[in-house]
Formats: sequence, C-alpha cells, structure tokens
Amino acid sequence: MKKMINGVENVLEESLQGFAKAHADIIELNTQPNIVTRKQKSNSAKVALISGGGAGHEPLHTGLVGQGMLDAACPGHIFTSPSPDQMMMAAQQVENGAGILFIVKNYAGDVMNFEIAAEMLDCSYETVLVSDDVALPKDHSTGRRGVAGTLIVEKIVGAAAEAGASLAQCKTLGDKVASQTASMGVALTSCTVPAIGKPTFDITEKEIEVGVGIHGERGRETADLVDANAMVKPLCEAIEDDLKPANGQKVLLHVNGFGATPLMELYLVYNVAAEFFQQRGVEIARSLVGNFTTSLDMAGCSITLTLLDVEMTQYWDAPVHTAALRWGC
Repeated sequence: MKKMINGVENVLEESLQGFAKAHADIIELNTQPNIVTRKQKSNSAKVALISGGGAGHEPLHTGLVGQGMLDAACPGHIFTSPSPDQMMMAAQQVENGAGILFIVKNYAGDVMNFEIAAEMLDCSYETVLVSDDVALPKDHSTGRRGVAGTLIVEKIVGAAAEAGASLAQCKTLGDKVASQTASMGVALTSCTVPAIGKPTFDITEKEIEVGVGIHGERGRETADLVDANAMVKPLCEAIEDDLKPANGQKVLLHVNGFGATPLMELYLVYNVAAEFFQQRGVEIARSLVGNFTTSLDMAGCSITLTLLDVEMTQYWDAPVHTAALRWGC
C-alpha cells in the first residue's frame, strides 16, 4: 500500500484540517465530533440541509457545504456511517427557524443513525432517501444504494432552500429528484482502505466489475475488459430501462469518477453516454463531469441520468458556492 499519509489512525482528522484551511472562506470545522458547517449563515429563516456519510467519497459531502447546497456535513470514518451525536450537533448548529432536511444515502448504517438523531430533535425535520443505484433491483432486501445521484439531490434542493422554500416543499422536491435519478457504475480496480492495507476485492488486469458500489463492494458481475463503447452501453441501458425517458425529455447527464480515472477518460465516457441517449431522442440539457462521489483510489466511473423539468433546471442553474461546485457567484 502506497499512501500519502502519516498514520492510518489520523487520516480523516488531518485531511479535514487541511480541507478547513484550504476553504476557510466557505466552511468551518468542528472537531470531536467532526462536523463541517457553512461559514456564512442565512440572516433569515431557512431550511437547513444536512447530509453525511463515511469519508473516502470526497468531495461528497464536505465539499458540497456552502451557499446553495448543504448547511452541514457529517463525515464518518472511511466508509463508516457518522454517529447520531454528529448529526444531532450539526442540527443544533445550523437549524435556523425553518426546520431540518436530512439527505441520506440508502445504506443501513446511515439510515439508522440519521433516524436515531432525528428522533431526538426538538425541531421540525424531514428526510429524503437517495437510492439511485440501478445495479440492484427495486425489490432488493435493503433497497437500492444511494450513490452519485446524491449530489444532484443536494444541489437542486439546496437551491430551493436558499430561495426560501418551506420544509415540506424541499421534502417534496427532494423526493421528486431522487425518483427521477438513476445511476450505475463500473470499476477497473478495487480501492484500498488505509486501515486494511490491501484492495477490498481481487480483480485481474483483464477484468472489470460491473455495477460496483462506492464502498468497495463488488458489483453484480465480473466481466471481461472491453473497450469504452462496450463498457458504457450496458450502464446506459440499465439506466434507460429504469427511467424510461420519453422522446424529447430534457436530462442532466453526470459522469462521475471514482477517484483514480483521468478526466480524459471521463470525458470520453461522457461522449459515449451522450451519443447513446441522444440516439434515443433524449435532450441533454445539463451536464457534469468529474470526480464528485469517489471511492478512495478506485479506477472506474459511474453514469447518472436525471429527468429534468423547468423547476429542477432552474434550481440546478441557481448560484452555488462550495469547495466542489461553484457557479453564478
């Protein structure tokens, strides 16, 4: 294992300290427990958005704290859910008179801990559960996993909250975005969790993992290495089959890197995916390419498609100022 770290036990803390120093104009870091909050608080009542999850997916979620997106993020240890104490303290710090909206990826630990925290709140709250990974069937025993589509939900709902939408309106919008978003990924390599010191799963140079998760989980099948066209097509087909976009439907196409894939390859994948959907009469109205929901040092990517309407497009375009996303400011 080759890592640019000092010690396995301090990776998260030292990384958060560097993040806080690099973006001191945007965020503030609370330690013990670890919480990242917006530095510029709203002067009027506003729904506060809180998300979180295990570290290792950066810039999700800490890099999405700021104007137009999250009010707070709770980073757990690598691939480990944050604790209810983190979520409780985050809510206490950012609640601003209009309630709390939790945005939660559908993983058992995340869901359970956010539920425990929510039950102890003395303010209004709602939860949006993101389960966009179509590698798993809709009737899977634990439901589908929440992956790169989480960023889309956080951006659109964050803009609505910034514009003064109520808690009920933010909840309704978040559920709508989540239901109209689908993702699927493919990995060329596994990832290496520092505390483990070796790849999470074995994969040869001539294999790929189709439908992989973002915590180093194996996918739904191990397949032979093929070219980009053949690699991307089944991902797009699975998304198309799930969302069934109508002819002329406007969409947001997001190609997300898992941490170790060059942008040159991610844009190549975007080109393949864009041609796939355009050939089926889908209009790609918005796009996002880059490493946003990563899995440490995994090579590979995911494709996310969101069916847009006028409201969602307006909120996607709204100003945002975070460490990872910044436009209109």
